[in-house]
Amino acid sequence: MNGSIPDPVRAEHTPVTGIRIEDLLRDFLARAGELVDAQEHMRGLLEAVVAVAEDLSLEAVLDRVVNSACRLLHARYGALGVIGDDRSLSHFITVGVDEDFASRIGPLPTGHGVLGLLISEPAPLRLHDLRQHPKSSGFPENHPPMKSFLGVPVRVRDVVFGNLYLTEKEGGGDFTPEDEDLAVALAAAAGVAIENARLYEDARRRASWLEACMDVTGRMLGDQRVVEPDNVELDLIADRALQESGSRLALILVPDGGVGLYSVVGVAGADRTEFAGNILPMDSAAIRAVAATGVPACIDDAGDILGPVDGVAKGKLLAIDLSAQGSHHGLLLLVRSPGTGPFAQTDVEMGAVFGSHVALALELDRIHRLREQLMVFSDRDRIARDLHDVVIQRIFAAGLSIQSLRRFTTSEPALTRIDAVTVELDETIRDLRNTIYSLRASSGEQELLSSRILQTVRNATKSLPFAPHLTLNGAVDSVLDDRTVTNTLAVISEGLSNAVRHSHAEAISVSVSAGNRTLTLIIEDNGKGFSNPIPGSGLINMKQRAQELGGSFEVTGTPGEGTILVWSIPLR
Repeated sequence: MNGSIPDPVRAEHTPVTGIRIEDLLRDFLARAGELVDAQEHMRGLLEAVVAVAEDLSLEAVLDRVVNSACRLLHARYGALGVIGDDRSLSHFITVGVDEDFASRIGPLPTGHGVLGLLISEPAPLRLHDLRQHPKSSGFPENHPPMKSFLGVPVRVRDVVFGNLYLTEKEGGGDFTPEDEDLAVALAAAAGVAIENARLYEDARRRASWLEACMDVTGRMLGDQRVVEPDNVELDLIADRALQESGSRLALILVPDGGVGLYSVVGVAGADRTEFAGNILPMDSAAIRAVAATGVPACIDDAGDILGPVDGVAKGKLLAIDLSAQGSHHGLLLLVRSPGTGPFAQTDVEMGAVFGSHVALALELDRIHRLREQLMVFSDRDRIARDLHDVVIQRIFAAGLSIQSLRRFTTSEPALTRIDAVTVELDETIRDLRNTIYSLRASSGEQELLSSRILQTVRNATKSLPFAPHLTLNGAVDSVLDDRTVTNTLAVISEGLSNAVRHSHAEAISVSVSAGNRTLTLIIEDNGKGFSNPIPGSGLINMKQRAQELGGSFEVTGTPGEGTILVWSIPLR
């Protein structure tokens, strides 16, 4: 009986044990596969992180992020949208769509539909079918079909920099929670890489701007000056600002004299011919604020400032004040092409530093030109003094000596020759005096007219044994017109010269009156006088000077009593 009855324990235990081992093996293999997959994912994530961190260029980093995400998560298409200041997509980097295909699709997205949802609600989003989402706005014509979707935010210092988008999982499946975790991890690593790239880019741009500043300073000091504002040198400086800021147009403007008017003295860019040499009205409140405060201003539409010029209108404009030593020397205007986004804060800050160097160049140029002008004026004064104190005195002495020869001859030809030489010397002295006063008048002196009249009278009567009587009436010192001053002094000099040489007077008086919009000069002496005046070159010149200024000239004489010269002109 025992031999015919099977052992119940053994009969039940054997099949149960066989099933458990098989299940354990299956479970072990499944878990091993999961470990292998996890290891592969981890290796892929590490490789993606390393690839993202291999470059410091921001554009390169963004491109590597998208490519690494597509490889890691086996997505056919990928993109990274950068969020701008206006909370829309300012940049959109794509992978999987070539340039020819992208051109047929049309403009890049700006941040509506599901993409806009990720901007307003920056949280991971997985979709089975992108087209079925309530926020979906559809695809444009020629857009490739996209179904499965995964989007995660990319954060930089707790600020959402943008969003990473992945579509079309290879094999036609959906993105898994594990894919989402990998995308979140990659986005976190990408945020660090992007921040480092931005810091590097910021440092590089600042260094480049500083190099441009040094270049301006080098140009300024290399030739000991910046050339005249209408020279090509300022065009080169504008071109450097154009390159550093990534602009389409750069203008250097200086005040033109009128209120709110500026001359374009430096220009660079695609639209230079539209502005070169022009005078522009800068009467905008924003521009006035820049000139008044020195704080740069960003203006959304350059057309509001520069007018509706093709290629410039709708572009962003950066206005920078050019001030040095508290003096406003002009403006630097930088204009970006439409659709290229606003100026970075680095460009605004470093553009202001660059502008200070340009302003310093303009200030030093102004000082240098004033120094050169002062040297010219000083040289003119020296020449005038030499002509007056040396040359004229010698000619005058020579003329007196020649006239004294009349005592030693009675020959009519000799006397005629002596008179001719004397007249020639008189004309030479007159021309020299006119030259002297022209030199002094053009030297920019701001000396009062009364002082200049007094000096002229003293110089013209040095050879007299007595001092002439000078009278000034009215607002003589209020006469500032250069032509009036120059001609008045010339007539005083010529009139006194004639009186000194020909009148043999014992007293001479000079009167200058300014009143009723008229300037009147009277020179009177008690010399020998004349009955019929000989119209010499001196009298003719004085008459012409009066006529050129719309005035009158009259000279009268009485034999044995003296001469009166009256020269009158209207005041402007």
